[in-house]
Amino acid sequence: MLRSSAVRTATAPDGHILGSLLRRYEGAGEPLTCEPVAEGLLNHGYRLVTTRGRFFLKHHLDADRADCSALVRQHRATRLLGAMGLPVAPPVRAADGRTVAVIDGRCYALHPWVEGRHLDGAALTPAQCHRLGALLGRVHVSLAQVMPDEPPQPGQESADPAATFVGIDELLALARDARPHDSFDALAEHRLLERRALLAAHAHHRPPRAAPAGWVHGDFHPLNLLYRGAEPAAIVDWDRLAVKPRAEEAVRAAAIFFVRPSGSLDLAKVAAYARAYRGASGVGPEELAAAVHRVWWERLNDFWMLDWRYRLGDRRADSLFPASAALAVWWTDEYAAVRGAFTG
Repeated sequence: MLRSSAVRTATAPDGHILGSLLRRYEGAGEPLTCEPVAEGLLNHGYRLVTTRGRFFLKHHLDADRADCSALVRQHRATRLLGAMGLPVAPPVRAADGRTVAVIDGRCYALHPWVEGRHLDGAALTPAQCHRLGALLGRVHVSLAQVMPDEPPQPGQESADPAATFVGIDELLALARDARPHDSFDALAEHRLLERRALLAAHAHHRPPRAAPAGWVHGDFHPLNLLYRGAEPAAIVDWDRLAVKPRAEEAVRAAAIFFVRPSGSLDLAKVAAYARAYRGASGVGPEELAAAVHRVWWERLNDFWMLDWRYRLGDRRADSLFPASAALAVWWTDEYAAVRGAFTG
């Protein structure tokens, strides 16, 4: 999920920026309307209607403060993946061949507008779950073919429970001091105490350092996948494209797609998805089992939704917290069954 140290509000680019932007593209027309359609912490998105058609305009906020080289790499990747038949929406090329427009120090990209809707796991049939797993497997295999080889990197350390205990105590104090003190604050306090006990009981199960295994999308979840009818129309938001453990992306995505409101996973759908992912990616059961363990541990130690609420004053993730917090407990109780769904 996307993280940031500050809350940002989407403001549509003014006429000067839109005019300067569209003049770079042959046949793009003149701007008519530009309305926010998505607000993220790494970028802002707009539905741009011109005299010649509809587009998705993306303002990459983080690139404003650095450079656009990472965007160029992402755009090249989606263009090559599209040529291989994967459902993506590569950016439109400007008249000079570039896909990134820098205007007043801000980085923009113009994409074709893709009609579609987001579907979570509850809306997917078993056959669609199978196709979803196969799609992610194809993404990983295809990225390995089109992206440059990266030098070996040290694997990422798993979360240190000692640091997590400190964070839990800090969040507990913030939740208890919240005014007005509502039902969310009471639930947060309950789950934090519960998690502290779980971590104390399972601290000896901390996984070893992970070794990055390949290029991944980096943020594969329902809001970054558009469906047209029963089939995926476009995988979007490639801002987190990176070299990371591929099997962990598969497990992490399943934990988002297939979580129920109660905090359990639909293991039948997970199994269909994972079986197809293994077949398409070549990832074996041992690699997936290790990924299940690491993502489970990550869930036990992660409180980003509470960080947003209590440290950043951002409540947009509040609705996700009840199921997510319950999932960490349920996953611990059903650990063997979850591992079996991914590896069986």
